[in-house]
Amino acid sequence: MTVSFLAAAVVAGTPLLFATLGEIITEKAGNLNLGVEGMMLMGAVSGFYVGVTTNQPLLALAAAFLAGAGGALIFAVLTISLRANQVVSGLALTIFGTGFSGFIGQKLIGQVVPNNLKAFFKPFPFPLLNRIPILGEVLFSQDMFVYLGYAAAIVIGVYLYKTRLGMNLRAVGENPAAADAAGINITLNKYLHVLLGGALCGLGGAYLSLVYVPAWQENVIAGRGWIAVALVIFAAWNPYKAVIGAFLFGGLDIIGFRIQGTGFPVSLYFVDMLPYLATIVILVITSMKKSRENVPPKGLGVSYFREER
Repeated sequence: MTVSFLAAAVVAGTPLLFATLGEIITEKAGNLNLGVEGMMLMGAVSGFYVGVTTNQPLLALAAAFLAGAGGALIFAVLTISLRANQVVSGLALTIFGTGFSGFIGQKLIGQVVPNNLKAFFKPFPFPLLNRIPILGEVLFSQDMFVYLGYAAAIVIGVYLYKTRLGMNLRAVGENPAAADAAGINITLNKYLHVLLGGALCGLGGAYLSLVYVPAWQENVIAGRGWIAVALVIFAAWNPYKAVIGAFLFGGLDIIGFRIQGTGFPVSLYFVDMLPYLATIVILVITSMKKSRENVPPKGLGVSYFREER
């Protein structure tokens, strides 16, 4: 039962992982995008609609990727080009994404993912690694989306800490004026990484509608975008730590089903509240713990205007 629970926690945490990685990339560029929930909804409904219409899983993934990037593009134009307030713009994006998914998804309610898409996204054991005791069943007997999440965390970690482009990105987030003086294209860096962050959020939303549910229902994201924003702080803007945080919260998300199966007398409403309660606790603890790694990029949330250097 323990191994089964841990494997299910990995599945439940995968959409959080994609969204958290996307927000880490965005915030490393100095942009605070609170529209994660909206971008996940846009990716969820777009991926589901294209998947149901075309029966092509790769087209569904591409649609979710582009939808998330499209939502991020709205945010980027407002905050980078027009220098609008980033907090307000992010909240507006969440509202827009909610309306977008409601409008597109009103005719999709009750529809389920076609069988060939289910077959494409079904779990399969990863060669050799699935033979590792316990870990093989928990981590390496999953679907391709989960493996893609592992790969994304590793690639983003290497990119941020081991490449020149990643160093440029961190410089843009920390001190855009100094980075500009060093010849780094601030606008290009911000646009590219904000759009990439939104695209990852879109993939996280698509995982919920195409694999985790798999059917369309209103508000399929159910607040996970806000949890992802908190997980960025929990992970200290580190993509490797984001993996641990996402799977931890994935376990909290499904623990209610396990408790119900044991017959333990506990309120279902209290269990449903656990992920959000844990989010508040972690934010409080993180804010009290003063350390270098828990500090966000210094340029986070501040719109850069070259003439003000």
